Amino acid sequence: MAHDTPDLAAHLTEIARRLQRQQGEQETMDAIVHSAVGSIPGAEHAGIMTILGRKEIKTVATTGDLPCQVDQAQYDSGEGPCLTALYKAKIVPVPDVVADGRWTEFSQRVVDLKVGSMLSFQLFVENEDLGALNLYSAQTHAFDDESEHVGSLFAGHAAIALASAQERRQLSAAVQTRDLIGQAKGILMERHQIDADQAFAVLVRTSQHTNLKLREIAEHLTTTRKLPAQDG
Repeated sequence: MAHDTPDLAAHLTEIARRLQRQQGEQETMDAIVHSAVGSIPGAEHAGIMTILGRKEIKTVATTGDLPCQVDQAQYDSGEGPCLTALYKAKIVPVPDVVADGRWTEFSQRVVDLKVGSMLSFQLFVENEDLGALNLYSAQTHAFDDESEHVGSLFAGHAAIALASAQERRQLSAAVQTRDLIGQAKGILMERHQIDADQAFAVLVRTSQHTNLKLREIAEHLTTTRKLPAQDG
């Protein structure tokens, strides 16, 4: 798909608006991979791979089975273009997946898969969390300079949209935690005839003695009407 500059700008602006309209983080990632296939020249499939805490690696969104199969080959071999995009390079083009000599074991594992070429973009690096947008084609040499140019611009918009979705999730979780703690304090205040500061102190002490987070203490109290049992 060829893009003139004005058309590309308008198209990416519309994509950005569409991604921002998604309701949650998973919905945003699903929209990203499907929009990538319709936007980046050569892309037949797309997926997002993440590493949380630089330990937990998983595929979190795909347009089909192929990205999952290729990603599994990377997990099993511990190497591949998506992992390289996550850890080392912002853009990793792979014109011929099977013939590529950079990841020998990975290339051997995907011989029987219908993947000819790949193109991976580092999507985000947030502390210990990493993300990559990965594109797949059954044809070799499916991605050219235009694919890399459009893909880089697309990945930038996608990263912003995903960060916004993550912020909304974190804000929602913070509000829910605040409300739970408020309800728990109210229960303790009424039960023991104490003020808000004293009730909060009870929650803090219980958290320290049980090694549970304040949210978990509050959720347990509001659900069972009891504080968790303390050791000793």
